[in-house]
Amino acid sequence: MGRGKIEIKRIENASNRQVTYSKRRNGILKKAKEITVLCDAKVSLIIYASSGKMHDYCSPSTSLVDILEQYHRQSGRRLWDPKHENLSNEIERIKRENDRMQIKLRHLNGEDISSLNPKELIALEDALENGLVSIRDKQSEKMERMRKNGKMMEEEHNYLKFVLRQQEIARQQQELAMENSVSAEIDNYQRENHHDYAYHVQPIQPNLQERI
Repeated sequence: MGRGKIEIKRIENASNRQVTYSKRRNGILKKAKEITVLCDAKVSLIIYASSGKMHDYCSPSTSLVDILEQYHRQSGRRLWDPKHENLSNEIERIKRENDRMQIKLRHLNGEDISSLNPKELIALEDALENGLVSIRDKQSEKMERMRKNGKMMEEEHNYLKFVLRQQEIARQQQELAMENSVSAEIDNYQRENHHDYAYHVQPIQPNLQERI
């Protein structure tokens, strides 16, 4: 028995809806690839899931931009406003400028210069010499900054050593003063105790004259 017809309506169950989407999306992409190969057709396909995730396919012989431009010409429908067209033109201009810069960079690296004429080679040589002078100037400036920074760091280091030395001297002087103070207190204490001892501890001697 063949498969029965499925009523085309939104699948309410989220899990079943996701499974159906995945299967049918793969089927559409497969058909797009098949018609590209079998019929030499130009196909561009964009699919967005309900989650916002995009899946796309474009025939290897073309691009999405080419297909959209061809559709724009043949259908007469405007796919974007003049503002977007100006933006597209600006993007193309930037791409061309980038290509020119890439070629110029290769020339500066000594690549692909066989096609340059003598005038272009002279201009390239001047640009390299100017660049070399600029690099040397920048290098000299950087070395001078490094020298100044090194001198400043050395001066700061010497100053910190001086401060630490002064703190060490002050600490030693304080310790010496404390030792002298303690020593003086000990001497005073010993002298006072010795005097009391001499005054109170003398043995009592009988008066010899009275006894005689």
